[in-house]
Amino acid sequence: MIENKRLTFAIISHPDAGKTTMTEKLLLFGGAIHAAGAVKSGKTARKTVSDFMEMEKNRGISISTSVMGFDYRDRKVNILDTPGHADFSEDTYRTLTAVDSTLMVIDSVKGVEERTRKLCEICRMRKTPIITFVNKFDREGKEPVELLDEIEAELNVTVCPMSWPVGQGKAFKGVYSLYEKRLILFSAHGVQEDQDVFEISDLNSDELNQRIGDSEAQKLREELDLITQVYPQFDHDLYISGELTPVFFGSAINNFGIRELLDCFVDIAPGPGEFEAEDRTVRPDEKPFTGFVFKIHANLDPRHRDRIAFMRIVSGEFEKNHTYTHVRTGKGFKTANPTAFMAQSRNVVDTAVPGDIIGLHDTGTFKIGDTLTEGEKIQFKGIPSFAPQIFRTVVNKDPLKDKQFKKGLDQLAEEGVVQIFTKVVTKQKLIGVVGALQLDVIQHRLLNEYKATCIFEPVDFQTACWIHAPEKAVLDKFVAENQNKIALDVRGQLIYLAPSRWMLDRTVEDYAGLKYYFTSDLK
Repeated sequence: MIENKRLTFAIISHPDAGKTTMTEKLLLFGGAIHAAGAVKSGKTARKTVSDFMEMEKNRGISISTSVMGFDYRDRKVNILDTPGHADFSEDTYRTLTAVDSTLMVIDSVKGVEERTRKLCEICRMRKTPIITFVNKFDREGKEPVELLDEIEAELNVTVCPMSWPVGQGKAFKGVYSLYEKRLILFSAHGVQEDQDVFEISDLNSDELNQRIGDSEAQKLREELDLITQVYPQFDHDLYISGELTPVFFGSAINNFGIRELLDCFVDIAPGPGEFEAEDRTVRPDEKPFTGFVFKIHANLDPRHRDRIAFMRIVSGEFEKNHTYTHVRTGKGFKTANPTAFMAQSRNVVDTAVPGDIIGLHDTGTFKIGDTLTEGEKIQFKGIPSFAPQIFRTVVNKDPLKDKQFKKGLDQLAEEGVVQIFTKVVTKQKLIGVVGALQLDVIQHRLLNEYKATCIFEPVDFQTACWIHAPEKAVLDKFVAENQNKIALDVRGQLIYLAPSRWMLDRTVEDYAGLKYYFTSDLK
């Protein structure tokens, strides 16, 4: 077994907090790219590596999770840049099942926002460690103590400042690293050269005054004295359990505060951890290979029109050209070209170990949640599908492109971009999405990737849930009495469609013998 030095984490935030910019700068400081791109850039400006889809470039938002890796200080760092927008939350939630820790980016001007709360809640449920980066400190915003208090109150997590800002907005002069006991001076769009970093272990030294001025030096001493009394020292066990978050301050767009964060991250972040399966817990040090698919993306490279299944390695060592068991089908699977990623770019790898994210060329073999093993029948837990909030019928505008239309819709459904339901009585096809922007993605990708055009027509359903009953007779009676509101998902599971949340709640009260699920683990 290869010695494992993998660090696999996701970057999460509310939209526009600077998540994708942060990803670019980590890649820059990690040596993976030579120039960072801009999320919202002009025609001549460099685009970001992680936002490679045409819609992402045009709208300046992340639509799909990107996987990127680089080597840093003898560690292999795998970054998963997730969509921040709520309409693409399913992709983000599934990504969080495949990582060992997270980096949370917070806008210092706006503070803790809605998506940050939800994503932090998911991390807390999974006990995923979180490092926090408070971004945009080169702008006028909330006071650092106010932000720390807000993080603790809103996200129900203990904060531990690992750096402290010197000034803010136009007066922002840098940060003092409590972790490394040194001062880093701010330079807009700089690269944090060594001459901008000063070892200052004694805060009472005259050098501090010389570097930032008498008043700022005195203010920094007073603030550091206060926060060391108010906030706890870093406790690695509490961080690993998800109860404490180390906090850094900086400005991602200005390359500032990134190096300190990255250096600390490789010191404290957890390596590959255990994963819960239906029958047992799988440890990363187990010799037999196991892995699961958490994401599928068709046409990742538009020139090749291929389809890639993203797999997290849980245990053992994956080898190319070796035959493994596809647990759901019971068939063998062998690939000659497993790949490692830099967003849409890829390189063939010979082996992969726990913590690695690899891409498997997929001709329709995989579904989200599928498991590969060396023979053991094992199914990993917690890869969710969410009940849609928006339902439509989708109409093919060009009957001559019916084949392309059906292929595109089926592949988008297998990716999790859209859910397809078939009404049990009329056999009518419905699509369901979590957010309205997904409808735009469907239209755009059908047109640009499959040359098919479509329109959407409204239906009388606004919410849904999966249904199950321990007794078949109870379920059959419910289906018979509500047959016009019953559909099957692509896995053949029953789902109840309701015209309103009030009607759904009423149904839950009237049919107490049923079990209702608003998420469904993919199997």
